[in-house]
Amino acid sequence: MRSTLIRPIPGFVLALVVAALLSACGGSPPPQGKVYRHSIDGTPTSLDPAQSATIYSSVVVVNVFDTLYRYKYLARPYELTPNLALGLPEVSDDGLVYTFRIRDDARFTDDPAFAGGIGRAVTVHDLVYSLQRHFDPATRSRGAWLWQGRIVGMAEWAEAGADYDRPVEGLKPIDDDTLEVHLLEPFPQLTYTFATAFSALVPREAVEHHGREFAIRPVGSGPFRLTSFDSARATFEANPHFVRDPLDLAAEGFDPERHAGLGLESLDGGRYPFLDGLEIHFIEENAARWSSFARGNEVHNVMVPNEQVDRVLARRSPIRFTDEIEAKYHGMAGLEAGFVYGGFNMDDPRFGHHPDPDQDAANRAFRCAVRDAFDWQARNDTFYYGLAEVFPGVIPPVVPEFDPTLSEASITRDVEGARQRLAEYGWDEASLPTLTYGFVSAVQQRQMFEQLRAQLGDIGYPVDRLVPETFATFGDYYEAVKTLRVDLFYLAWTLDYPDAQNTLQLFYGPNASPGSNNFNYRNPEFDALYERSRTMQPGPERTALYREMNRMVIDDCVTISGLSRTRIHLWHKDAIMVPDREILAGYFMRFVDLVEPDQADG
Repeated sequence: MRSTLIRPIPGFVLALVVAALLSACGGSPPPQGKVYRHSIDGTPTSLDPAQSATIYSSVVVVNVFDTLYRYKYLARPYELTPNLALGLPEVSDDGLVYTFRIRDDARFTDDPAFAGGIGRAVTVHDLVYSLQRHFDPATRSRGAWLWQGRIVGMAEWAEAGADYDRPVEGLKPIDDDTLEVHLLEPFPQLTYTFATAFSALVPREAVEHHGREFAIRPVGSGPFRLTSFDSARATFEANPHFVRDPLDLAAEGFDPERHAGLGLESLDGGRYPFLDGLEIHFIEENAARWSSFARGNEVHNVMVPNEQVDRVLARRSPIRFTDEIEAKYHGMAGLEAGFVYGGFNMDDPRFGHHPDPDQDAANRAFRCAVRDAFDWQARNDTFYYGLAEVFPGVIPPVVPEFDPTLSEASITRDVEGARQRLAEYGWDEASLPTLTYGFVSAVQQRQMFEQLRAQLGDIGYPVDRLVPETFATFGDYYEAVKTLRVDLFYLAWTLDYPDAQNTLQLFYGPNASPGSNNFNYRNPEFDALYERSRTMQPGPERTALYREMNRMVIDDCVTISGLSRTRIHLWHKDAIMVPDREILAGYFMRFVDLVEPDQADG
């Protein structure tokens, strides 16, 4: 999900569309009644599921659209559960045919795209269309990598012209509510993919009616209907046509001890969404987001900025809130389902892949030296208050395949070793390349850049050879990464599903830009292991392959990784909820309820 996926509509194009339509799209009155106001630290670049590559987009998409599956609200580790689907799929003995059945009571919201402006019933034909869109070049999908090389006949359909009236061999509707998906090879993670924002069901009529405006005029069958959207916020009203079974709190993973005092018991047996309206506020600056939360009458939640940690916590290990904070707010903390990492554009022969073996070895030594110069502990202490978990490689601690015994050499700063690597391969002040380092224009991002530049200076890297390039928004920055305009980048990846395959695919050669492999890393041995592992069921053999791929990425010095942040959430006591920034993302908002302030606990 989030942060590092495929790039579609250029940021400037979307900006023009948004600017042209703000008067039409942003003029709706604010929602009335029970309205939960959520804050998040970035702005979506598109609300089209095919382009929902960031957490900022997906948190909106999953509230407007439906997916076959979602994750249980409260269960940790995360567990899949049916959403639009009726139960888990039937799977053939050879793992090649999945049969999905969906509810017959879902319908799209009313929209001029439909006959008479009345939303029609959702069918599996909408799922077929939504999957096809990812392989239509005109869509410029960011999510095709999820099903690339998986579905029988999909590649041929695309090569034949992406005609939506021509069937795909491997997508076989049995009736309006039943779909068979035929695979080229077993794909154990297939059901997981149908819980991602990329898989949301989209009506063909709306895409064709709204054209490019569909990116800001989404039409779905989810729990909420978008009423306005601009660079500051999105507002929604409850979808009156959304029907689901009553909430079974126990089935959602409710733990009376872990969730004590949050008031969740009042939700049990209720029909959701419980809200009349929803607002998602896009507030990029930490201070502004904290202030909006602390005022008490603006946003209901905040993910605590690092600079507020000392004010909020009485103890860091284990985490305990101050008495003042506990009296005023609800709070929860936990390790993110993802990680922060740096990376090189391996397509650049100055420091990436090179056809000459000697230069290729020298380039690897250069990348390793940069990695060895990086000080993860300083990054953790300075910007994450020492609360993050630094780990080697790209398999984060939250997935079962994480290897706690892996050598920490790749995350241990070694200035002298870095200097020796450069000298051994002939790198000197004259030959060291100039690197463009991109980041969003914000104080903390600038501070991170200056910290890195100082660390590289310690190994003799000329400070003027690390050149900053700033971008107004994350969308603009990510566009630059996808179009190879930055040499060294830092990003965060939030897992789409709790399986290390989801992070390893970031290094799979066929996923190179504009796919999810922003590194443009190509290693035939890695790709062979990835292809071998991707058909395997979970188990020791697959875990061993995952860990071997992890070691390859470390040994090739493709990435500077990694760090998983501790997320600290606070929310006002009139909001009955457990917020989630990770795999659950925006799904939790359908379960939020509000009580009068004098009824709130505490």
